[in-house]
Amino acid sequence: MKVAIRAAMSGPARAVRVLGLDPGLRITGWGIVESEGARLRHVANGRVVSDDARPLAERLVQLYDGLMAVIEAHTPDAAAVEETFVNKNASSTLKLGAARGVVLLAPARAGIPVAEYATNAIKKSVVGVGHAAKEQIQMMVARLLPGVAFAGADAADALAAAICHVHHASTAAVWTMPAAAPTARAGAAR
Repeated sequence: MKVAIRAAMSGPARAVRVLGLDPGLRITGWGIVESEGARLRHVANGRVVSDDARPLAERLVQLYDGLMAVIEAHTPDAAAVEETFVNKNASSTLKLGAARGVVLLAPARAGIPVAEYATNAIKKSVVGVGHAAKEQIQMMVARLLPGVAFAGADAADALAAAICHVHHASTAAVWTMPAAAPTARAGAAR
């Protein structure tokens, strides 16, 4: 993963496309941002919806097919998935886990590196506070991506995950860049 981040985020500034995903069995939000240097640009966002009346396996296929269509249409370089927290209802938690597995699988099957971020890490990266309200997240995403129209709260959360990944990946790239040769600096100072 570090190699993919370094290749995608270092060197001369080139646009890097990141797919953010907010997993859900009924609705999975997705959002794509492009980063070039310090600039962020909204590409697209939406929701993949599964049919509540269908059996679980068919709903998972609907999610997979929908995500693969998004990936094929927008060709992201990386994916960022929001981690889910455990619900009190065990059945709901298991179903959400199955949907999350599909959300992780789709970009991985397409050869796209996948990063996972805790909800609080995404909120802190975008808003500056780990326990921000959904309205605060949407307001900051709208500020960072002027003119964006959210396809829903799930899509806004997915865009926040993508922004979080851009911030983390660019920081990791800076930290892992080779330092200038010490002898060159020492010679220049004389």
